[in-house]
Amino acid sequence: MSDSIDLEYFKKSLEQRLKELTDGHKEIRPLDTGPVARGPAIPHGCHATQAITQAAARLAAMEEQRIRTALKRMDAGDYGYCIHCDEAIAEGRLRVDPSILTCIACARNADKR
Repeated sequence: MSDSIDLEYFKKSLEQRLKELTDGHKEIRPLDTGPVARGPAIPHGCHATQAITQAAARLAAMEEQRIRTALKRMDAGDYGYCIHCDEAIAEGRLRVDPSILTCIACARNADKR
């Protein structure tokens, strides 16, 4: 576990976001798209609204899984280290997304594949 990062800060941030996500899952309902510029409102129940709602739910579930993984890594003493190369993840990168699992170099390499 990286000694140079503030684990309590990151743990609190992760737990708070997890609570927001799990509380939000109980309330997922069609988005209120309202009037769209140069067009009418998208009616509730239309396929586009359902697709957007489903995509939002999938993204929330993926984020929830990343957070749970980060918290487990924290408990195991592996938090703050890249899952691919074991190098420390920059604290600035963790501050942007505390659930991130890869260093910037490995993330860039994955983008090239």
